[in-house]
Amino acid sequence: MFSQIYGQSLSLLTDLYQLTMAYGYWKSGAIEKEAVFNLSFRVNPFKGGFAVFCGLTHVIDFLQNFRFDQSDIDYLSTVTASDGTLLFSADFLQYLLSMKLTVDIDAMPEGAVVFAHEPLLRIKGPLIQCQILETILLNIVNFQSLIATKAARVRLAAGDKAVVEFGLRRAQGADGALSASWASYIGGADGTSNVLAGKLFDIPVTGTHAHSWVMSFDDELEAFKTYAQVMPNNCVFLVDTYDSLEGVRKAVEIGRWLRSKGHDLKGIRLDSGDLAYLSIEARKILDQGGFENALIVASNDLDEHIIASLNDQGARIDIWGVGTKLVTAYDQPALGGVYKLTALRTNAKSSWQYKIKLSEQSGKITSPGLQQVRRFYDNDGIFIGDCVYDQWSPPEKDWVIVDPVDFTRRKTLVNSSQFIDMLVPIFRAGNLVYASVSSSDIRAYSKGQLQRFHHSIKRLLNPHQYPVGLERGLHDLKTDLILHLRQSK
Repeated sequence: MFSQIYGQSLSLLTDLYQLTMAYGYWKSGAIEKEAVFNLSFRVNPFKGGFAVFCGLTHVIDFLQNFRFDQSDIDYLSTVTASDGTLLFSADFLQYLLSMKLTVDIDAMPEGAVVFAHEPLLRIKGPLIQCQILETILLNIVNFQSLIATKAARVRLAAGDKAVVEFGLRRAQGADGALSASWASYIGGADGTSNVLAGKLFDIPVTGTHAHSWVMSFDDELEAFKTYAQVMPNNCVFLVDTYDSLEGVRKAVEIGRWLRSKGHDLKGIRLDSGDLAYLSIEARKILDQGGFENALIVASNDLDEHIIASLNDQGARIDIWGVGTKLVTAYDQPALGGVYKLTALRTNAKSSWQYKIKLSEQSGKITSPGLQQVRRFYDNDGIFIGDCVYDQWSPPEKDWVIVDPVDFTRRKTLVNSSQFIDMLVPIFRAGNLVYASVSSSDIRAYSKGQLQRFHHSIKRLLNPHQYPVGLERGLHDLKTDLILHLRQSK
């Protein structure tokens, strides 16, 4: 997305403190230090039982085109400190100009169902490079994972009925709209109204007409007939400009005219009012008119909860057009992902040191090591638990997980021979080693993964908590580090 739209360096799409820290590492002689960082989140969004990891495709695109160009250096050479002196030295800026990424990156496959306290991305390599990448990785993954999760929840509420993302006009800017269209499709939407997203991401595009079309004619019937003459093979009439049910009757009348010309009425759209009642009555009118196959599309500030309620009321809606509340993650504006240092070494020949961050809140104490997520499943292929373990010291036999927030909650994962290690190689020494995946394949993967979880985890309200925890040895290591740091500080 970034290279296609901007075609220029976006390396300054970062927080200033990433560059001041990088300068500090460079100037203090820490140029050879290597680090491991993990990107994760602490709480499942929307008070739900899961999240959907999204954004890897755009992370890859960004990193493949990562560079500081001369215009970046020219700008940084003008940035001043609080005393008015130049913030960065010319030598450091030349270092940035010549810098090429050499990091190793592992990640969950895009579209994976994920949970709080699991690493979604793992970045290993020169400390300076790892630090500079923090902001953009969080920016991409936080937003896209949030929207993909919202879309998955809408998809679950809609059941087997189609979902179309209609949010471009209400999205947070052009970048937000494109990212939301991509993430919505990955999470389960069947298409989008965003034509540029269709072009860039190979997402099916769909659309009808607006109220302004109807209002631009002297009467509704004329508006429908003219639209049918222009697009006889794509007629979905927006019927609620004046009177919804009367609009349906006029749509039926034009539908008969369409049939006389060898075409058919595709459907009608309701965009206001009591959608349950109106859709039921509209279905009756369409069926009585001989248009049993005509679809009913509904929009109007929908989300998963409204869709679930309308389904419970027996609404006869075939396609859900979901806009504002999907692309803006209306009820939770941010995922809250974090990017934390988990290991450090002085240079490539030295030993790794485990690192943790302390906090008064147990949920904010980080976990150390080169983390991997092992996902176990039963004989039916249903996932039964995730174990976050240290790849440098995996357990020899028993896989016991400890809740990262409540150490008294523990679970032994049986059938330990049936598992998937979720983090896979993406970059090695700065080179891409991961095969690109199409948007439709990512979407299908996400759907398949979600089907392998118990339905109780996917409830919209009060979901069951899926077992996720630290491998017992990693938990013990973390506890020892906490005690040591608290005694020594």
